[in-house]
Amino acid sequence: MFRISLVLKIAIFATGCAGIVAEFVLSTLATYLIGNAVFQWTMVMSLMLFTMGLGSRLSKVFQHGLLDTFILVEFGLSILCASSAALAYGLAAYTSQINLIIYFMAMVIGSLIGCEIPLVMRLNDAHEELRSNIAAVMEKDYYGSLLGGIFFAFFALPYLGLIYTPIVLGAINFLVASLLLWFFFRLIQRKKVVVAAFAVCSLFLVSLGVLAKPIMMYGEQCQYKDKVIYAQQTPYQKIVMTQWKKDYWLFINGREQFSSFDEEKYHEPLVHPAMKLSANLDKVLILGGGDGLALREVWKYADVKSVTLVDMDRAMTDLAARHQVLVDINKVSMNDQRLNVVNQDARTFLKKDDHFYGVIIIDLPDPDSIDLMHVYSVGFYRSAARHLRPGGVMVTQATSPYFSRQAFLCILKTIKEAGFTTLPYHNQIPTMGEWGWVLGVKATEVDEPTLKRRVLAEDFDGLRTRFLNNDAMVSMVHFGRGVLDAHEMDKVKINTQVNPVLQAYYRAGTWDMY
Repeated sequence: MFRISLVLKIAIFATGCAGIVAEFVLSTLATYLIGNAVFQWTMVMSLMLFTMGLGSRLSKVFQHGLLDTFILVEFGLSILCASSAALAYGLAAYTSQINLIIYFMAMVIGSLIGCEIPLVMRLNDAHEELRSNIAAVMEKDYYGSLLGGIFFAFFALPYLGLIYTPIVLGAINFLVASLLLWFFFRLIQRKKVVVAAFAVCSLFLVSLGVLAKPIMMYGEQCQYKDKVIYAQQTPYQKIVMTQWKKDYWLFINGREQFSSFDEEKYHEPLVHPAMKLSANLDKVLILGGGDGLALREVWKYADVKSVTLVDMDRAMTDLAARHQVLVDINKVSMNDQRLNVVNQDARTFLKKDDHFYGVIIIDLPDPDSIDLMHVYSVGFYRSAARHLRPGGVMVTQATSPYFSRQAFLCILKTIKEAGFTTLPYHNQIPTMGEWGWVLGVKATEVDEPTLKRRVLAEDFDGLRTRFLNNDAMVSMVHFGRGVLDAHEMDKVKINTQVNPVLQAYYRAGTWDMY
């Protein structure tokens, strides 16, 4: 009797571990394939918790053969969890409603997970009094969840990725069911059914182990128009590189970061106006820009003595320093001895750093999710201002003034609120559309008309650039009628951490037109 109780507790510990990892896998899948991390994690976790409640209620229907039922539930979870990623990737090639498929999988898996604890409690009821039974089963489930979270964050996602993590997850459920089948075979009532389920599940897991990578590579490829030459799931994001003829694209979580076809039309305007205007180029800070392309432009100035590049994802900065495609595009910029790479959140870095810079270049991802709002907030820009030397310049990419005009105006207004005199400008990038930047200097140093005149007075013709020159700069600082409308600017709110309005402005944009 003691052995039965012990095996059941081991089983619930293992299933608790597998259950929480299942939730994390589906949430990560939804984030990558659909976007908007906070929304997807909220939806998937909420649906799973809700259906776990339904599963708990459903468990009372089973009155006989509880051990058989629990083993079959584990085999079912094994198949569903192991195949979740491959199924999502495979079907993503054929439907635009992959979110509904992921949500449905989350609900089915959640229902089966919800059955587990009540079934184990009832199986263990004969071996422990009620209070000890409930406490022991819940305790083991929660402990297993902690282990699952640690496993997913520190090992599974970084090293196994979304290809093999679900298979390992399915294997845990399979081992739990097999353990119970082995130890308590004599207690099983429907032996043929359970043994057949064991055989089917064994064959399925082995087949999936062989076929999962090709299926997911096929699904990955179908997400992009061009050939995928590199894909990596890091603890923070999915990095993908594609190739078409002699040109390359970099995507993070499905969003284009640059194309070698026209990236100079983004990186040259991002870097050179700020570098030209700064009174001191000794020390430069780049927040984001882990691909090394903005850095490539910075190294064109002989006065630069050191650059600190802050990018949260070490995998991205390592890739930019070692992968031949990126090394060729960034001109080996990441291997300069004057460079200091810091893998840390940009806001955390600014809080802890005690250095001052002549130029701060902010090349962060678009504000498409709530977890990025802190690096587009008024507090973040004020923190950046405190790190600028007298005569220093800050510049940030500010999304599209055409496809997401309110988001562009929000960033502009937020930077003004942080104490900067601003200069907004824009450029047409064929693969990305109309793009915008905001340049800022401390308001005590210059007014806006003077700042604009100073930019136009600089010599951009003498730079070693592929696109940017004096004529291009003239066109970039002028906007068409209505883009910088004062009335609309008045209505736009400032983005703060407490009131992160920028995400709503961004998501209300007209990206679907492009």
